[in-house]
Amino acid sequence: MIRIIKAYEECRDFVSGFIGDPRFSAPMLSNEEQVQYNLIKAIERPDSHCVLGVYCEEQMIGLFVFLVLREEKYVEMLAGLSREKDAYPEVLHYLEQHFPGFSADFVFNPDNDLLKELLEQRKAEFEPEQQKMVLGTPVPGLDTTGVELLSEKYTRQYCAIHNQDMYWTGEKVAEAQDRFRTLLAIHEGKVVGYVDVTCTYNENEPYDLLVLEEYRRMGYGRKLLAKALEMNQPNGMMLLVDADNVPAISLYESMGFVKVQGQNNLTVHWTVPEHERCGNAAPVTKK
Repeated sequence: MIRIIKAYEECRDFVSGFIGDPRFSAPMLSNEEQVQYNLIKAIERPDSHCVLGVYCEEQMIGLFVFLVLREEKYVEMLAGLSREKDAYPEVLHYLEQHFPGFSADFVFNPDNDLLKELLEQRKAEFEPEQQKMVLGTPVPGLDTTGVELLSEKYTRQYCAIHNQDMYWTGEKVAEAQDRFRTLLAIHEGKVVGYVDVTCTYNENEPYDLLVLEEYRRMGYGRKLLAKALEMNQPNGMMLLVDADNVPAISLYESMGFVKVQGQNNLTVHWTVPEHERCGNAAPVTKK
């Protein structure tokens, strides 16, 4: 049985029981700031979030937090907590009931085989496992020449080279500069790279970093990241990198980042099938 969670007190104790769990902890609930933003505020914003409790005979066996963008037909699982195999198909069935045809992203612990197996059965698309790294002691005096903030002058060039295979396209990021800080690498008047960095948290994150192929191995990636670190002070910085990308991990380590054990994540993409409709499904109990 699924119920909509309407207050943090309903799930506080359940959430605390997953802290530090190597298999079932949620990467996006790994600290107090994340709990505040990805769970507590999500409960307070039912217009854009859906927080679901899964129950068995009145006992909570699962908690799942989704960002819901109805106009864009998109949902993202911000957190999924359960050690019970039966909780996961209930949640996927809820999505099939309420969000048919939506694009769904799941971000979760790579060791959570219960959810992984279920998504594999549904032919979902898996991205490489992501290693979490955090800034330790910053390296002073890094070169940042040729890097500047996004401006109207370069917006068109920036959008033209931006990665389109993601929710936050260049156009969306350019319109959300209250949430992101965008830095550009400029070579002879041409945008040859960029980094989009969150700028509203105590621990911010480079969301997307790209350098055009013909300008790689020329130091632009290092310059972009160095400028991002400089402008982010005194806040902390974390990032996610493919766990098998040895050159990138070496670059970040050379700039003062260190690996965080037990907080890697896996991102999986699934299109919710349209043939499941609310009228044909079992009723959902709301608290």
